[in-house]
Amino acid sequence: MIGNTLRKTNEGISNFLKLESAGGLILAATAALALICSNSPLRVAYNELLTIPVEVRVGSLSLGKPLLLWINDGLMAIFFFLIGLEVKREVVEGELSSPAQVVLPVVAGSGGMLLPALVFFVINRESGVAMNGWAIPTATDIAFALGILSLLGDRVPGALKIFLTAVAIADDLGAIIIIALFYTADLSFPMLILAVVAIALLFAFNFFNVTRIAPYVIVGVILWVFVLKSGVHATLAGVVTAFAVPLKAKDAEGHVPLHWLEHHLHPWVALGVLPVFAFANAGVSFTGITIAALADPLPLGIAAGLFVGKLVGVFGASAVLIGLGLSKLPAGVSWSQLAGVAALCGIGFTMSLFIGSLAFEGQEYFTPIRLGVITGSVLSGVTGYLLLRFVPRRATKVSLDGRAVEP
Repeated sequence: MIGNTLRKTNEGISNFLKLESAGGLILAATAALALICSNSPLRVAYNELLTIPVEVRVGSLSLGKPLLLWINDGLMAIFFFLIGLEVKREVVEGELSSPAQVVLPVVAGSGGMLLPALVFFVINRESGVAMNGWAIPTATDIAFALGILSLLGDRVPGALKIFLTAVAIADDLGAIIIIALFYTADLSFPMLILAVVAIALLFAFNFFNVTRIAPYVIVGVILWVFVLKSGVHATLAGVVTAFAVPLKAKDAEGHVPLHWLEHHLHPWVALGVLPVFAFANAGVSFTGITIAALADPLPLGIAAGLFVGKLVGVFGASAVLIGLGLSKLPAGVSWSQLAGVAALCGIGFTMSLFIGSLAFEGQEYFTPIRLGVITGSVLSGVTGYLLLRFVPRRATKVSLDGRAVEP
């Protein structure tokens, strides 16, 4: 019984890592395609595509946005719904379900958010409105990071991939909190009240063990509309809806609703939603851009926050915790490998671009944000790959209690 459970768990983790790795490579391809479109005769068609007005109307209620905002507000709500499912599962029964498991990735993730924000603040402290972007370099793109890890094959132990995944999940949870607290517009209290009613209905479904998926999806879509109209960012509706999906009950076919949803939604998000978002948001025209442009406070703060802040923050927080004897290195992982993964955490890309779209509305900020995110992410990815691929490391042995022992 225990053996079957462990085998299923390992298979689930393996499938997750493979899918995230493939998604990361597709993300890179769609980002490259966006850059090609933005720096070729296709630029006009690319920009016109993203500004196509799209409107949905039901009676007197209408939602009208350019295609780009439908992608950022609508498709990304599905992405955050999946994040919510993953966070709930990890907290209840996964890598974040016990203090021993949660302490290192959560502390590492916290360091990887605080220091990038500090780096950004130091560089932009006299830049006025640019300070709105302080949270941009705090994010980690797990799909891109795991995509690079997949290129290293067996050189990367499984425990290191799980550690990176856990850090990214803690990072995502921090991003959810940041968006909820700092990136909201003027609030509409009538819509907030309707949103609270919808949330109460979702958790009533959970309380009464409603295991069909349809009620959660229908009320979740209604909640998304209310949250969008309330001034709170609509993607948070996806997170709240996910937290209401049952994890302990089973449906008539013996499926756990949260597990079933996560399993079936993950490929659509990794191979569809995120690549579409990357294509829509990664297009940077390099016309007129010089190296000096990267020295402007906004792009420099983002790039330095991702590249320097993430590496020092994740590695430093982990080293302090391990040095104090409050945690230990993941089994079979060396310090150089930990540094390599800390560097990969600086690949902000999808989440950084998304937070950037919340922090600034003016078109004049789009290019500096994208320039900073792409520069910081590329530097982090290359550095992480080189550390994991070429830096000599001592072989590690694993003791009976699971601790990594240097020979």
